[in-house]
Amino acid sequence: MMKKIPVGISSCLLGQPVRYDGGHKRDSYIAGTLAQYFDFLPFCPEVAIGMGTPRPTIQLVKIDKEIRSLGVKNPDWDVTAPLRAYANQQKSVHADLCGYILKKDSPSCGMERVKVYMNGQPQKLGVGIYAEAMIRNNPLLPVEEEGRLGDPRLRENFIQRVYVLHRWQQLMAEGLTASSLTRFHARHKLIIMSHENYADLGQLLATVSKANINEVANRYIAQLMTALKKVASRKSHVNVLQHIQGYLKKELDAEDKAELCEVIERYRQGEVPLIVPLTLLKHHFRKNPDPYIEDSYYMSPYPQELQLINGI
Repeated sequence: MMKKIPVGISSCLLGQPVRYDGGHKRDSYIAGTLAQYFDFLPFCPEVAIGMGTPRPTIQLVKIDKEIRSLGVKNPDWDVTAPLRAYANQQKSVHADLCGYILKKDSPSCGMERVKVYMNGQPQKLGVGIYAEAMIRNNPLLPVEEEGRLGDPRLRENFIQRVYVLHRWQQLMAEGLTASSLTRFHARHKLIIMSHENYADLGQLLATVSKANINEVANRYIAQLMTALKKVASRKSHVNVLQHIQGYLKKELDAEDKAELCEVIERYRQGEVPLIVPLTLLKHHFRKNPDPYIEDSYYMSPYPQELQLINGI
């Protein structure tokens, strides 16, 4: 069994009774399927700063161009500073994580579209106080909300980024060299292609030397994780599939080529999920191995049991 990947999470999503009303928001997909692969580290900033359970509710309020976290019934109760301080205190712990799943709509943990009250009227334009500080402290970290994980494309994108960052951390732990950095890029090149043009990253690596390897590596992973935030489109995947198909142009007969083209076109039209052309490609590469394709993560970016590419 592969060692589980460390991922932060809002405690209530694992079923811990830490909500303001003493309840929880256990998510069966997270606590069931993902927990088989992720070693979840739970955080509840509101409990951590001593607010207790159950506790009075808080909300985000904009005051003089600044967003504060105040008590709903007692606006004089301001927990903004303690929530930020807790995020900063956990910075070294968060640095070892490969991802983080936050509780949507939470004034402390919400990632986006949290209600902010201005003159008594709510607008969904805020970020939870703790979440904002945690994300600022960890710009490489893949972050998502449990509600958005219900979208297959967002779920696939998040988990792919978690595995990429995990592999990067392993690379750093093993000791960085120009050769290992170049191989890391080569193994992820097709994944990068499915998000955007990889030429810029390749040009960056072309400048690497013993003297600047740490600087180049830091710039590389920052650009890579930023690029991967963009959800891969069907059109981009088709481009990658056709690129991979080119590695079989001398090996396949006319009938097999026609079948592969048809399956890729059906994926482009939205008639079949990505797993269908990938499965057919894997079948052909088992018969006609190619060292570059075999070394690439594109067709197996995470454990197949997660079945993330089965949705159309």
